[in-house]
Amino acid sequence: MGLTSSQGYNFSAPVCSWQGVFCDGEEENVIGLVASGLGLSGLIPDTTIGKLTKLQCLDLSNNKITSLPSDFWSLGSLKILNLSDNQISDNLPSNIDNFSLLETLDLSCNNFSGIIPETMSSLVSLQVLKLDRNGFESSIPAGITNCHSLVSIDLSSNRLNGTLPNGFDAAFPKLKSLNLAGNEISGRALDFSGMTSTTYLNVSGNLFQGPVIGVFQDPLEVIDLSQNQFQGHISQVHFNSSVNWSHLVYLDLSENQLSGEIFQNLNEAQNLKHLNLAYNRFSEQEFPEIRVLSGLEYLNLSKTNLIGPIPTEISILSRLRTLDLSNNHLNHQIPLLSIKNLLILDVSLNNLSGDIPLSLLEKIPWMERFNFSYNNLTLCASDFSPETLQFAFIGSLNSCPIAANPELFNRKAPKHRGLKLALALTLSMVCLLVGLMFLAFGWRQKNRMWAVKQNSYKEEQIISGPFSFQTDSTTWVADVKLATSVPVVIFEKPLLNFTFADLLSATSHFDRGTLLAEGRFGPVYRGFLPGGIHVAVKVLVHGSTMTDQEAARELEYLGRIKHPNLVPLTGYCLAGEQRIAIYDYMENGNLQNLLHDLPLAVHTTEDWSKETWEEDDNNGIQNVGSEGLLTTWTFRHKVALGAARALAFLHHGCSPPIIHRDVKASSVYLDSNLEPRLSDFGLAKIFGNSLEDEIARGSPGYVPPEFLQPATGSPRTPTPKSDVYGFGVVLFELITGKKPIEDDYPEEKEANLVSWVRGFVRKNQGSRAIDPKIHGTGSETQMEEALKIAYLCTADLPSKRPSMHQIVNGVGFSLRADACLWMVNAI
Repeated sequence: MGLTSSQGYNFSAPVCSWQGVFCDGEEENVIGLVASGLGLSGLIPDTTIGKLTKLQCLDLSNNKITSLPSDFWSLGSLKILNLSDNQISDNLPSNIDNFSLLETLDLSCNNFSGIIPETMSSLVSLQVLKLDRNGFESSIPAGITNCHSLVSIDLSSNRLNGTLPNGFDAAFPKLKSLNLAGNEISGRALDFSGMTSTTYLNVSGNLFQGPVIGVFQDPLEVIDLSQNQFQGHISQVHFNSSVNWSHLVYLDLSENQLSGEIFQNLNEAQNLKHLNLAYNRFSEQEFPEIRVLSGLEYLNLSKTNLIGPIPTEISILSRLRTLDLSNNHLNHQIPLLSIKNLLILDVSLNNLSGDIPLSLLEKIPWMERFNFSYNNLTLCASDFSPETLQFAFIGSLNSCPIAANPELFNRKAPKHRGLKLALALTLSMVCLLVGLMFLAFGWRQKNRMWAVKQNSYKEEQIISGPFSFQTDSTTWVADVKLATSVPVVIFEKPLLNFTFADLLSATSHFDRGTLLAEGRFGPVYRGFLPGGIHVAVKVLVHGSTMTDQEAARELEYLGRIKHPNLVPLTGYCLAGEQRIAIYDYMENGNLQNLLHDLPLAVHTTEDWSKETWEEDDNNGIQNVGSEGLLTTWTFRHKVALGAARALAFLHHGCSPPIIHRDVKASSVYLDSNLEPRLSDFGLAKIFGNSLEDEIARGSPGYVPPEFLQPATGSPRTPTPKSDVYGFGVVLFELITGKKPIEDDYPEEKEANLVSWVRGFVRKNQGSRAIDPKIHGTGSETQMEEALKIAYLCTADLPSKRPSMHQIVNGVGFSLRADACLWMVNAI
C-alpha cells in the first residue's frame, strides 16, 4: 500500500497554492514542502517526492510513514530534511552523499537500523545532525569528522559501540551540543578535550573509562558523564588552564568509579543548579563546602562516603527542590532546611539522630518524595498513615518517651507495691528494648543497601498472575505470570528495583478505595511506592498499537519532557498488554473537580481552614484561602495562563510538536504550590487510535466541530488547532463557571457553552456571561477581553484559530492596563 493522508487537499487547485507547499518566485518549482502532523501513513511511493528535484526544505515529521521511496536519496538540492517521529524502518543508504548541500538532517525517533554510512563524509555543509532514538548499530563512522560545520550532534539512544573516530574532538570547531547518551561507546575523557566551543556534553550510559582529565572547557554549561566507568582521583577533574567554572549549570558524574575527596573547585561554580555525584568510590570525608552554591536546585550526594553532621549552611540553599544524602555515614541532627521549594528529600541509611525539625514535618504532606528510613531519629505522635510510616520511616526509628499515666499520681499505692511495680516495669522495659535492638540491628543489616527493599511482598513470596481488576466502568487484566519479574522504571531513581509487585502494594492491589478517576485512557489510582514516592498510577486499558519496545521508547521520551506547567511523567511499567504510566501526584486535584464537582475551594485531601492566602505583586498569586480558591479572577487567570504555556511548549517547544488531543478541564491539575499543570500529554500517540475512536472516547463539549461533521475526502487527524479549540472551551469555563454541556444556559434552549458565550461576544455583551462569583475581583474589561480570546480559539474553521504562542501573549496581555492590544481588529 502507498501513502495515505488524513487531511484532504484540493488537487484541482495549483500546487503552489496548497497549504505547506512553497514555490520559487516564478512558481515553476516546488522548493519547500511542510507536511508535519498530517497523519500520513504507510510508504511513500516512487516518482512522487523524488520528482521534486529543486526541493530545498522537506518536513514530514510527526506522521506514521514506514518507508521511503528508492528515488528519495537523489534530491540533491535539499538543505533541510526532517523525518523525525515516524515509523521508518529503512537503512541509511550509501548514496546519502547526494545530499551534499544538506544543513539539517533530523531522523530522530524512528526505526532506522544498520550502520551509519561512511559516505556521511560528503555532507560538508551539515550543521545539525539528529539520529537519536533509532536502532543504528556498529561504530560512529570516521567520515563524520569531515563535517566541520556541525553545530549540534545527537546520536543518543541507539546501539552504537566501538570507539570514537580519531580526531573526533578537534574535528568540529563550531560544535555547541554533543549527545551520545544511551549507547555502548567506549573511550576516554580525552576524546572530548579539544571541543573548545561546546556548551552541552552528554555521554551518559556508555562504557567510557579512565580518569576524567581534560574534559572541561570554559564554555561548557551542561556536563553529564554519569553511568560510565570513569575512574581515578576526583582531584583530576578540572578545567583546562586559565579558565573557570562560572558557566557550569549542570554537572552529573554519578555512577562511576571516581575516588578521592570531593573537589573544592565547586566553589567556583556559582551558577550551578544541578549537581549529582552519587554512587562513586570517594574517600571518607566530611560534607563538602556548599556555601557559595546558593543557586542549587538539585543536589544528590548519595553514597559518597560522607561522615559527620550535615552543615547548618545547607539552609542557604533556598532554591533546592531535590536533596538526596542517602546511604552515607552522616550523624547528629537534621539541620533546618529551606523548605519553600523542597519537593524531594532522601536522608535514609545514615546515622542521623534527634527530632525531625517541625517545619520539615509540616512540609512533608506537600512533598513528592521523602525517606527518613534507617536512622536513629525520633518521631513523636504524628498523623502519618501506617503505609507512610512503613515506607518512609522504617528501621531504627525511635518513638517518643512513654508518658506516665497521670492516674498513678492521684492515688497512694500500698507500701512496697510501688517499688515492686517499678522494678517489674523496669525489668520488662529493659528486656523489651534489648529484644527490639537485636531485631532492629538484624533488620538494618539485611536492608542496608541503595535499593532499599521495603516491599510488603517478600522476595521469596511468589505472586503469580494473571491479575484482573474491576472499576465501575471497565475490567482490565494484567497478563503477568510473576509480579516480581515485571520491572517498574522510575526515571530519577534508575537503581531502585521496583516491580509490578510494588505497584500492587502501593495501590492496595488496585483497590477501588485508591481509585482517583476513570479517564479517557483508563483508571487512575493513588499510591505510595517504597521510599514515600507519592504517585498517580494511570492504567492505559484500551490497548495500544505499539510493541513493548516502541511503547517503552515513547514513554522514556515523554519522561524527558519537563515544563513547570506539565505534570511530570515519573516512570512506567509494561504489564502484559497494559501500559501503565506513573505520574507525580497532584495534591490539589483538577480544574473539573474544583469548578464543577466540588463546592468552590473544598480541598480533597487536607483541611486548609487555617491557611490565609493573599495576592502578591511578584507572581500574581501568593496564596488563596480555603474560601476563595477559585473565587478570584486573578487566580483563574493564573490557571488559564499556565495551561496556555503548557500547550505552547508542547506545540512550539518540542521537536516534533506534541498534540495533546484531549484538552479539557479535568486535564488541568493544581500542584502543591497551586501551580496549574497539564496532564496526559503524548499518551494518544501510544494508542494510535483512529479519528472515529478518538471522537467516541472524546470528551463531550471539547471535540472541535471539524471532527463532528461528515467526513469528506481523506480521513482527518488532530492538529495543534484542535488543541486550541479545547483550550478555548476551558477558558470559557474559567470565565463563566459553567460546564461545556449539561448546564443551564439562560435565554437559549439546547445550547452548549461555546454557542452560548459566542452569541454574547458577537453582540458585544460578554459581561453577561461572566461568573457572578468573580464579579468585583478584577477588571471586567480584562475578563471580557479574555472571553474574546476564547472566542477566537473556538472558531469553527481551524485556520481562523490563533496558535498557542499567540494565545500565551494574548492571555498574558489580559491583565495589563492596555489589555488585549493583541485583539485589535480580531473580532
